[in-house]
Amino acid sequence: MRIFLTGATGYIGSAIVDPSRRAGLQVTALVRDPAQAERVSLRGARPIIGELSKPAAYAPAAEECEVIVHTAYERSKRGPEVDRRAIEALLGAAGRRVDAGLRASVIYTSGVWVLGSTEGPAAEDAPLNPTPLVAWRPEHEALVGDLSRGGRIRTAIVRPGLVYGGSRGIISELLKEARNGLVRVVGDGRNHWPCVYDRDLADLYVRLAMHPDASGVFHANDEADERVGDIVESLSRHVAAHLDVRHMPLEEARAKLGPYADALALDQIIRGPRARAIGWAPSLHSVAGNVARLLEEFRAAKEAAA
Repeated sequence: MRIFLTGATGYIGSAIVDPSRRAGLQVTALVRDPAQAERVSLRGARPIIGELSKPAAYAPAAEECEVIVHTAYERSKRGPEVDRRAIEALLGAAGRRVDAGLRASVIYTSGVWVLGSTEGPAAEDAPLNPTPLVAWRPEHEALVGDLSRGGRIRTAIVRPGLVYGGSRGIISELLKEARNGLVRVVGDGRNHWPCVYDRDLADLYVRLAMHPDASGVFHANDEADERVGDIVESLSRHVAAHLDVRHMPLEEARAKLGPYADALALDQIIRGPRARAIGWAPSLHSVAGNVARLLEEFRAAKEAAA
């Protein structure tokens, strides 16, 4: 089976490459430049150089693949516009396969922030109440379904929690701050963050790629229901220096971080019964319980990138 992967050098996409290859999948990866092309090529993927905002460069390669996995996101003011253009192009490529009598699947990456703060545990059928930072995402989730040719294209939407592992992402920023002796927390730290280990998240994508009937929304998190304060307290037990924890009131955080502050302040308890129904089970079940491991991964990833 062939998969076309956007964001192959990003945080989520880069985690997907190796387990896909181990599962016997042939990976075609969209990258931005020759240096990234060389990196993914060394990992056994076929690189396609292009920009997410210019579908003409990659749509033909996507059309060659049975499964399209979209994890890329351009972090700029035009990010939502580029994402919409990519959705239309990738679903268009899948549609041309369907018109030719071939199977086609598209897996789109959203996130749990579309749910806003939750009232108790929220599964995949929970109503959407997106925090302002991702107010555009529900429309894009709906667009994936609208462009599925009446269900002839199998579509799946993955909503990861906060991803941890390696040296990227929000949790890694906390690790970095802890190593430097100062951690900033938005609010009082009693809010829950749904989190997921990067390798476990990658396993869900591979399962979805290989499952012929899995469609709809899939939540991905370890269901540890950890409070931010619990994670920070665990960090304090694993760093050499005394850890100074600074709690920022939400209004102050908004002045410094904009709508990102509201996202960090969300209180979410997330459940993913649909992901578990296809056999997915995370191997790590806690950030706080794996701080020593995560600190070592962070150190190793930083050294490898140096």
